[in-house]
Amino acid sequence: MSKRKSAKAHESVVKTPAEAYDKALGLLARREHSTRELKVKLAVRGHAKGDAADAIDRLKDQQYQSDDRFAASLARRRAAQGYGPRRIDAELRSHGLGDAAIRTIVAELGLDWLAIAAAQVRRRFSGGSVADAEEKAKRAAFLLRRGFDPATVRAVTRADVDDPGQDFD
Repeated sequence: MSKRKSAKAHESVVKTPAEAYDKALGLLARREHSTRELKVKLAVRGHAKGDAADAIDRLKDQQYQSDDRFAASLARRRAAQGYGPRRIDAELRSHGLGDAAIRTIVAELGLDWLAIAAAQVRRRFSGGSVADAEEKAKRAAFLLRRGFDPATVRAVTRADVDDPGQDFD
């Protein structure tokens, strides 16, 4: 039997609520997932919406799934990768989290966004101090694409980012 036929045969098998729970638990064992992610992944795997919702509710009751924990984990990962708060906000919103929860989680990270932005500029642009406007514009555009707010970008691109001891206040 070809792979295509076996995959279709697999989809037609009736899935039980216990299987939806087990699949969701297996996904959560690998990494945190948002409620929206779990619903989509279970639907793709052929689980009924009701079974998926029940499984996710059960996982929430058992504290195996938490959108707040997922959001904090994702925000920490993205900040460590050098992304700014705006980019992190947008990604969390795409996972179905509310604005109030996102603001709280990003604020609780307590990160120094200026230092993160300066480190990204140092990593990306290895040159020394920049006096020309074109180079400053390139650096500013880079930081804006990474999700830093305009005030942070202005502070970093006006400063000497190659001086790690620079105070950005």
